[in-house]
Amino acid sequence: MEQSAETQSKRLFSLDVFRGAVMFLLIAEAAGFHESFAKLTDGTPFSFLALQVQHHPWNGLRFWDLIQPFFMFIVGVAMPFSLRKRVATETRWQATKHIFRRCFLLFSFGILLHWVYSHSPVWELWNVLVQLAFTILIAYGIMNQSYRFQIGVSVALLIFTEVLYRTYNPAAPYAQNHESFGAWFDMLTMGKTNGGYWVFVNFIPTAAHTIWGVVCGQLLLSKNSEKQNLKSFLIWGTVIMALGFSMDWLEITPIIKRIATTSFTLASGGICILTLTFFYWVIDVQDYKKRWLVIFSVVGTNSIFIYLFSENLIFCGRRACLTP
Repeated sequence: MEQSAETQSKRLFSLDVFRGAVMFLLIAEAAGFHESFAKLTDGTPFSFLALQVQHHPWNGLRFWDLIQPFFMFIVGVAMPFSLRKRVATETRWQATKHIFRRCFLLFSFGILLHWVYSHSPVWELWNVLVQLAFTILIAYGIMNQSYRFQIGVSVALLIFTEVLYRTYNPAAPYAQNHESFGAWFDMLTMGKTNGGYWVFVNFIPTAAHTIWGVVCGQLLLSKNSEKQNLKSFLIWGTVIMALGFSMDWLEITPIIKRIATTSFTLASGGICILTLTFFYWVIDVQDYKKRWLVIFSVVGTNSIFIYLFSENLIFCGRRACLTP
């Protein structure tokens, strides 16, 4: 059954629900659920679940490490839908100006959040919004090209990342220290490194998440049948995820979220595609559009506001805890 033009012109409800679910997870963190759950399960057989809502300290993958990839991937999926709507009433140049303006705002909001964290103007580029501003620009710059070209660029970005890290420190390219290419680039651009080992240059490999999202969005807007899209998503999601985990298991490149290694980008990217497949199949293909899902959709359509709200709420909560 092919998708009708009417269906293609509407918002993808499953995508809004997917995005809303991710936002609710961020709200839960802001509300202190993660810390409360960790205390509640401490010393019990369920304590391993509490670890899943915390970032892995280095080599490994936990559920919470998927939140940023989900965020960047979902933005990519939404881009073809948003652009299609805009070019129907605007020129391509107007749509491009909108993208640049949005990226500038994302970059600015990311910088301002670090000002809030530090209580003073600082030049820090580790925030996800800053990263997203760059990945959107990269993905938008090539989204009019063929699927093969876009995927080729994403692969090139991953290979480029491997080359940068391995060339800079051949002996220990992914060691947990401040002697990696990412740390060097942070010193070059910000004059400092991050105590948690996060690096600004993560936007290069994670641009693949946004690019893959764009390709998935374009497939959903194509004349492909729902069955064809589901088959493509299942195959490619599984292959990409398996490749990422294989690189880690074979000790080629470790899965490290904090510096977005290629294996992490592949493993998490594959999971993103498979998660979209699940939401798309259940909600759009099986037409499971219950009223209770609307709240996720509403939250999903206001994702940037929710993110800013949750980040400020988390910060204020931590500050209150530290205040005697």
